[in-house]
Amino acid sequence: MKDLVLWCAILLCALSNAQPLNNETKTGSISGKILDASLNEPLPYVNIIIKNVANEIITGGITRDDGTFNISKIPEGKAIVTIQYIGFKTITKTIVVGEKTHDIDLGNILLEEDIASLDEVTVVAEISTIQQKVDRKVITVGKDLTTSGPTASDIMNNIPSVSIDQQTGNISLRGNENVRVMVDGKLSNIPVAQLLKQIPSTSIKSIELITNPSAKYNPEGMSGLINIILHKNTNIGFNGNLNVGLTKEINANFNSSVDLNYRNGKFNLYGNYGNNIGNSVNYGHVDRLDDNSKQVFDFGNNNKSHLYKVGIDFYMNDNNTFSIFTNQNKYNGKGTGSTGVQYINQPLQLQIFDNVNDNLSSQYNGVFNHKFLKEGEKLDIEMDYSTFDQDEIANFDFFNFENLQNYSDFVYTKRDQTVANVDYLNPLSEKAKLEVGLEARLFETNIDYNSTGLSVNENQDNISNNGDEFIPTPSTYFTYKRDIYSAYATYNKSFDKWSIQIGARAETVSEDANAVNTLENSTEINPFKNDYFQIYPSAFFTYSPSEKKSYQASFSRRVDRPGLEQVNPIREWSTPLISSYGNTNLQPQFTNSFELNYTRNFEKGSITSGIFYRIVEDEINRALFIDRLDLNKSILSFDNFDNTTAFGLELSSNYKPTSWWNFNASFDLYSRKQKGIAETLNAPIETATANDILISTIEVDNVVWNFRVFNNFKATKKLNLSLFTMYRGEEKGLQFTRKPMFLVNTGLRYSFLEDNRATFSFNYNDIFNTMNFKFEGDRPFPSVGEFNWESNTWNIAISYRFGGGKYRALQRKNRDDNEKSGGGGFI
Repeated sequence: MKDLVLWCAILLCALSNAQPLNNETKTGSISGKILDASLNEPLPYVNIIIKNVANEIITGGITRDDGTFNISKIPEGKAIVTIQYIGFKTITKTIVVGEKTHDIDLGNILLEEDIASLDEVTVVAEISTIQQKVDRKVITVGKDLTTSGPTASDIMNNIPSVSIDQQTGNISLRGNENVRVMVDGKLSNIPVAQLLKQIPSTSIKSIELITNPSAKYNPEGMSGLINIILHKNTNIGFNGNLNVGLTKEINANFNSSVDLNYRNGKFNLYGNYGNNIGNSVNYGHVDRLDDNSKQVFDFGNNNKSHLYKVGIDFYMNDNNTFSIFTNQNKYNGKGTGSTGVQYINQPLQLQIFDNVNDNLSSQYNGVFNHKFLKEGEKLDIEMDYSTFDQDEIANFDFFNFENLQNYSDFVYTKRDQTVANVDYLNPLSEKAKLEVGLEARLFETNIDYNSTGLSVNENQDNISNNGDEFIPTPSTYFTYKRDIYSAYATYNKSFDKWSIQIGARAETVSEDANAVNTLENSTEINPFKNDYFQIYPSAFFTYSPSEKKSYQASFSRRVDRPGLEQVNPIREWSTPLISSYGNTNLQPQFTNSFELNYTRNFEKGSITSGIFYRIVEDEINRALFIDRLDLNKSILSFDNFDNTTAFGLELSSNYKPTSWWNFNASFDLYSRKQKGIAETLNAPIETATANDILISTIEVDNVVWNFRVFNNFKATKKLNLSLFTMYRGEEKGLQFTRKPMFLVNTGLRYSFLEDNRATFSFNYNDIFNTMNFKFEGDRPFPSVGEFNWESNTWNIAISYRFGGGKYRALQRKNRDDNEKSGGGGFI
């Protein structure tokens, strides 16, 4: 009995000693892999935070270079897993450790980009990406683009569906130059060609191609809008980016930028400075086949551009935010050049010119944002004021020309624009929303022109083949005012797999222009007034049968109001044989645009295709006249023509065959029927008179196609190599036919320092030196020619990112609320 009691005591003692081991809390682990949903690529350094049900942090970690993670010592029971990464939507998952297993594998987790927060991110990616939204493509500018050249103009030639005329600087979208360019959502007072050359490439965060804008947007631009968004940062604490670059072929061009930000409490202060300083040359020749004469051109520029952006955001409370910023763009340009005209058995005739151009463009913007208690309901009030002041002096010297004397032109330009917007958004339900708004846009420009030169007297009774009665060139004071008042409404409704957005914008426009020509005691006044009212409807239909497929159809009506250079009666530019003037009587043209788009996502890439069709009313185009006062010269201007049509198709794709190689390609084809006026002589130039001028309306059916492909090779974790190829097909115009153009660029980018904060880049552009402008034409005279510029350049650049802190951005007013319908790599 004693033995039994003893054994029971020993057993009880053993059980009591073992009990605490059974009560010990057992721990578990979670693992998985984080991928970019758009590119299907691993995301390193993603934050993984583990919290208990009381929302207290238990543990956490970050993903490795291959996107994987494994976090251990998670207590049994329910836990909350939060996955956070800058610029991506946060994912929250609830897990239970020990219910089925202690080691939980979450598998592949796809992170989607947070488009609202991406508006503010300043961390520049290695590779540019493109997202297809409801009414636009958004190209996030990576280091592969910022190193392609020092200015926005250099970047644009690498953007799908966009082309830059290297001689004039004019930009076209889908083969049409009737496109409006905005900066940070605002139309600029600076002429577009000049604007693109003044913005440093490293100051650009993203570029939006809005080919069929909704009713919320200003309806200007037949082929749509291009919105250039500059960098802004709102990270907590002190953060910044520094970029420097050098580009050279014949001349060196230096560009740099710095982005600074300080966020603490209710205030966010940010600033950006960028510059572009250097020389450039372009040269060419035009051979006339009717008289075997030759024109030789040689131009040079020395430009300095400085761009400043400073702003402050005040987070008053959770529902009210006030923000102001200013953009200041200071530009100094000096140009020199010569135009030589060589006739057979005659001495070389030479025009030499130099000009100085100083301008300052200023923008001041203020926004108040109010969020109502109802989720998603908000009110935005915005005021924007911008000015542009420019002084230009141009000197012209002539050698071996009869009746041409040296002279100087003095032009002062001042422009003011005020824009006021009120926008209200009301989510009517989870799947429907209504948006309404008002806008006032007041624009005024004043141009004061004076010259020391002589002009042919247009009022003389007898004009010979080369008019020989000269008078002092009259001074001209040109004023142009345009006031636009508009209201819009859009309605958006989502169904199971369908979504629709319909809207309309009503505008009343008042235009008032006046050109005053003064010569001694004589004054000539040429007034112009035009008032009109228009309604611009728009509609978008999207069908998404699955996450991998999306179809879209859209319609919009748009207007092309004549640009200032198209209505300005003051001579825009001049060579010995041709001069360009505007037409104050020019009327707006209207466009009805239809689009169909399809997006398909695959495991290793995506493809986007689309077609469009336009009906253009009262088309604005070039008109080429023979100068009645000298039949050997031509005058280039603008005029309105009959209705015309255009259509085209676009195809873009990105694909990643291997883990180290991905490529993006795009193909576009446009067909456009153009009409214009051209004059020709029906007699030899030596004996011709004004009665021998034939006036004809020219109609040209133009079909042009372009192809671009960008390859990126990941040699190591830190080294990337790139190869870019572009082919631009032959293009017919009213004056001449441009020959095909071809380009190949190469580059490398190497990341170093902690967290890859620094990047070194080297690019070699146009490696075969094939990028030139060759043409042939027969209006007004049969001719062939070629122009060249500094395209065979090399570029070196270094960028450095400093600071840190958790991301928390102000969501400023976004003038559209589009849902992403597809995505892919940069084209």
